[in-house]
Amino acid sequence: MGLVVGGFVVTLLFQGYVHNEIGHASTADSRGVRPPAKLDLDAGPLLRLTHDRLVATNPPRRTVALTYDDGPDTRWTPRLLRLLRREHVPATFFVVGSRAIAHPEIVRAELRAGNDVGSHTFTHVNLARLSEFEMDAQLAMTKAAIAGAAGIETSLLRPPYSSTPDAITDRDYRAWLTIAHHGYTVIVANTDGEDWRRDRSVDRIVRDAMPHDDRGAVVLLHDGGGNRSRTIAATARLIPRLRARGYHFVTVHQLLGPRSDVIRRASRSDELRGTLLVAMGRVSATVTRAFAALVVAVTALSLARMLLLVLLARRRRGTPRAAFARGRVPAVSVVVPAFNEEVGIGATITSLATSAYPGALEIVVVDDGSTDATAAVVDRLIRDRAFANVRLVRQENAGKAAALNTGLQCTSAPVVVMVDGDTILAVDAIAQLAAPFADDAVGAVSGNTKIGNRRGLLGRWQHVEYVIGFSLERRAYATLDCMPTVPGAIGAFRRAALEQVGRLSETTLAEDTDLTMAVHRGGWRVAYQPDAIAFTEAPSTLRGLWRQRLRWSYGTMQAMWKHRSGFRDQRPEGRRFARLGLSYMIVFQVALPAIAPLLDAATLYGLLFFDPRLMLAYWLGFNFLQMALGWYAFRLDGEPAGPLLLVPLQQFVWRQLMYLVIWESLLNAAAGTRLRWHTAPRVGQSPSVAIERA
Repeated sequence: MGLVVGGFVVTLLFQGYVHNEIGHASTADSRGVRPPAKLDLDAGPLLRLTHDRLVATNPPRRTVALTYDDGPDTRWTPRLLRLLRREHVPATFFVVGSRAIAHPEIVRAELRAGNDVGSHTFTHVNLARLSEFEMDAQLAMTKAAIAGAAGIETSLLRPPYSSTPDAITDRDYRAWLTIAHHGYTVIVANTDGEDWRRDRSVDRIVRDAMPHDDRGAVVLLHDGGGNRSRTIAATARLIPRLRARGYHFVTVHQLLGPRSDVIRRASRSDELRGTLLVAMGRVSATVTRAFAALVVAVTALSLARMLLLVLLARRRRGTPRAAFARGRVPAVSVVVPAFNEEVGIGATITSLATSAYPGALEIVVVDDGSTDATAAVVDRLIRDRAFANVRLVRQENAGKAAALNTGLQCTSAPVVVMVDGDTILAVDAIAQLAAPFADDAVGAVSGNTKIGNRRGLLGRWQHVEYVIGFSLERRAYATLDCMPTVPGAIGAFRRAALEQVGRLSETTLAEDTDLTMAVHRGGWRVAYQPDAIAFTEAPSTLRGLWRQRLRWSYGTMQAMWKHRSGFRDQRPEGRRFARLGLSYMIVFQVALPAIAPLLDAATLYGLLFFDPRLMLAYWLGFNFLQMALGWYAFRLDGEPAGPLLLVPLQQFVWRQLMYLVIWESLLNAAAGTRLRWHTAPRVGQSPSVAIERA
């Protein structure tokens, strides 16, 4: 994951650097600027290094070089090239390096048409404001970009934000002198059409670009950085007017003399570096565009999911629940698998044995080879409290699924309730679980699991997750009849359904999910009973939480893979579950969490290279919607909404932990690693507090 995210971050940073300043085309404002004394402002726009100073020269009379900055642009540059070719006029294009690596084919087209290509820095940055290191980087990257795009090396350079010589400041002069020491000829302009200004008409651009008194001129225009339709229209008018006045058109290197070698073949090393740079630019642009589309898709999916959950949960809220007729209440067997549950097993058994269930109730505790005093606590509780309906069964350690199957063999009631050894049930939870079985089509019922030890940050975060998950997602699953998991903490099954699917499988780490999917595919309905409340003990440490969620995630992926053939089931119930339930899990429980690190990287990208206020507004809006969703879930479950204030904080710790779990599970699955069952250390929860809350 580190390699994937690291490569993605490098790609985004490169793309962000490339486009950090692109699109802003303008020239300096000469008003109030004192030019340097070392430069004769009337000398001209061609600045070359002579005896450690810049010497400026003017083009010959009635000679004009049309120059265009800020390209290449996929829309405007080809149109301009067609116009120039039609008029048989050469021009000089000062290209931005980052644009050249994005569109090298346009740079090559400029050269094939007989035009000059010069440098306009890599990111259209003001060179006078850079350190020497930054300036060297800009020059080197632009050189490599042009070499990679067209196989040439050019010594022509126009500094961004420059215009005519009278706009040169002392800072500009010092920067340009440094550039000249690198072997570049600095090109400014005699006339500036200022076509970048939005208020400029075509007539005004033409008037400002026209040279005066038949002087030679370098004309400054733009083929990128914005809407250049007026530039093309102005060029179409400018060319015949100049010809009518006797001007002929040349490129900049022709102005410098016939012996000038300012444009030459690039060396093999420069061309190789440039080719790699072009390739990286292409890759980064493709990745960034694809990711931008992915962010839009994820945002749309997330919003659609929120809306769907609310609508389905609201519809389910008013659905009447089935109930048994008087005298037809079925017998219920409760199976409690227990491995090293010494701390909480007493409270669990007490809550079960004192349940207000009107029918016959038997409780079987299966001690799965515990190495602590779990069995002794249960045995003592049975004796001291005289719980006649509680029985203890012991076996060698074989795993939770095997323990549940042992409990099934020791019971015979038509309804089987499965309860974890750290769970405390509300007094009427079993009665609520049993009620939906009045419908003969129901094969399993999910209860409503809540966090019992919700003190501390981890406990509150898990509390928020459980309430939203059970209150909204399970209601939605029940409405669509595609419940993927009857939780091990509190769930009930019709024995006939269990026998049909072969009881619990020991092939996955998520035996509850595996069993629920099998029940669906067996043609049974799976219901949700929100009033069947149980309080479970959540992990109180990050290590314990990691182990629990890794087991859940990996086991769920195992179950999903095992039941992937449900899409082709003969039974319509199996196909319905696969198309709705499995598809939802693939998208929202695997795919989206797996790409969450990339979304975080994109957020940082936006903060660095876009308006931070826009990213902050997006983040706040998304958190507001999540809190609104959580508020509705808490309202449905009758829970105080105070813990929802922690939702924004979850974005910085909880989300990262959850998607790390997904990645760890995916990598283990890809490697074929068989994970072991890990148990979190128990600290116990107060049974009185949990039952009172219920």
